[in-house]
Formats: sequence, C-alpha cells, structure tokens
Amino acid sequence: MQRLALIAIITALLGAVTMSTSASARTRPADADNFYQSQAVTTQKVAFPNQYNMTVAGNLYLPKGMDQGQRHPAIIVGHPMGAVKEQSANLYAIKMAEQGFVTLSIDLPFWGESSGEPRNVVSPDMYSEAFSAAVDYLGTRPFVNRNRIGVIGICGSGSFAISAAKIDPRLKAIATVSMYDMGQANRNALNKSQSLEQRKRIIAEAAEQRYVEFEGGVTRYTSGTVHEINENSHPIEIEFYEFYRTPRGEFIPAGSSKETATHPTLSSNTKFMNFYPFNDIETISPRPLLFITGDQAHSREFSEDAYQRAAEPKELYYVPGAGHVDLYDRVSLIPFGKLAAFFTKNL
Repeated sequence: MQRLALIAIITALLGAVTMSTSASARTRPADADNFYQSQAVTTQKVAFPNQYNMTVAGNLYLPKGMDQGQRHPAIIVGHPMGAVKEQSANLYAIKMAEQGFVTLSIDLPFWGESSGEPRNVVSPDMYSEAFSAAVDYLGTRPFVNRNRIGVIGICGSGSFAISAAKIDPRLKAIATVSMYDMGQANRNALNKSQSLEQRKRIIAEAAEQRYVEFEGGVTRYTSGTVHEINENSHPIEIEFYEFYRTPRGEFIPAGSSKETATHPTLSSNTKFMNFYPFNDIETISPRPLLFITGDQAHSREFSEDAYQRAAEPKELYYVPGAGHVDLYDRVSLIPFGKLAAFFTKNL
C-alpha cells in the first residue's frame, strides 16, 4: 500500500504514534483537558441493552441540584472511532451537563466497557444501533423528556450518529464535531488518495485473514495507533499521537492493552467499505444538523460533504485555527457555547 493511502487509513481509524515523554511535554497544548472533572455535575455509571441484547455501557451526567421531578432535555455523546468514552466523549458530556442538560457518554459495542466479542470488531450497524439504544434508555428515565433528546458525534461517531438519525426520528437535533465519514475514509482515503486497486488489495488481505481466524489462528489488527515514529512520520500521525499515546488522552480500558487499544481487527475493518452514512442524509430534515470542524482540520472534507448533501435546517461551523484532534480536548477551542445554543434552541 502506498504511504499516503496507509496514512489515510491510519487517520480514518484514529491512529496515533509514540514519542518520548519529554517530546510530549513540549507539544501538549496548555488548554488540553481530556480528563476534565466538574463539581457542578453528578456522575453515574450505567448499562443498558441494545436491540440485540448486547450491553451498552455509559456514564450518565446530571447537573447538580437538578429537579428530578421534572423532565429535562438530554444529549447522547459518542466517542471517536477506536477510542472509548473516556477519550473526548466524557469531556463533552460533562461540559454540556454544566449547561443544564442531562448527558450520556457511551462506549460503542466491541469497545471499552460495552459488550461484544471479539474485541475491537468493526460493525457500523451496531455502532449506529448504540445511539438508538441510548435513546431507549434516556427516554425511559423519569427525569428526561423523551421528545427532547439530541446527539453529539465526535469524529467517527459523527457518521454513526447520522446513520442512526436517518432511521430514528427520536433524535431531535444532531451535532457532529471533527466528523469522519468512516465509509468514505476507508474506501477512498483522505482527499480520495486511495485507488480502487489499493482498496481491492486491502479487501483481499482481510478476506484471507478470515480463514486464519476461523481456524483458530492469531487475530490481526489494523490501522489505529502505530507504536513508534521517526523523522519521516507524517504530521497527521503525530497529531493523533499527541492525544492517544501520551498522558494527554491515553486510556487503556480493562481487557485491552497498549498493543491493541485503538486498533480494529483486520478481518472486520472492511465492513466500513459498505458504510454510506451520508446517503439519504437529507431525510433527517426538518430536524436540525450542526457540523463543527476546525478550519485547519485534515478531516474537514467530511463535514463539508455532509453539509452539502443535507437539507435545511443545517449549519457548517468552522473553528478558527483548529485542527482535527484539537476539538477532542482543547477546551478553549471547542465551541461549547455554540453547542449549548444549538441544543437549547432545538431541544
């Protein structure tokens, strides 16, 4: 596979790279606060079934002092692809709970504390179903108004949330941040830099790996986080590294390891080739869509594509000076006020 194509697949699956601690300290933004905690909200670990009786795990956040005798608007938050709720999703959920919303960050099936075997399997349908399952859960809480539930999808979860919203009208307002179209990213890579022949080679390799695993062989992983860099490392690799492989955002969930964290399985990753989340996106209307991307983000093409395809009401919002990963945890750049205004108006 050509280097650019490989880099694109790495980035599509939230790849990162490893560097020395001293280098990390030099490059970590001062406003990065992925593990933010708040005295203004209460936190509760929750778990609930999806439609296939798999367990979806989440963190439920309530504004302190909230009147639980009343019904309140709620927001579901989905983490980047290959990550877990402790990476970016919790931060967004806490910040939005501070704004007065009930919020729920979730682990996608096969990742984090949610169920699903083998671990790290790619299943776009199951990922999208997790958002509908979260609506089931929130909509049956006595303190949630089931007609006022929205969603924030970060990176890959932006495309999963859109996929869910197309067939689940209970999601009343949809916001995406640094969105990746995980289908397009895997089929064609960034800026359509991957050829059809390269795609076919990836598919063929994954298909052969199915024989290996069917016969009890060793599971292989792909993309995700590379484990070393050098002077030839691509800036996008370094960008992801700075979040996923340093104390800034690294989180290894129970049952995982540094070797497998962020890596989807090779034999399942081609499921993304059949994932077209933006097809029929216009059918979400008249429910509103907000696409947030950094004006320097390597992924902005996906938000721009979705915006062009979507019907009104819709908005494409550029964060000045922000790259893709900046909007994971840089609290002075993330437009929490914009998100709060969007959901206050539309929920």
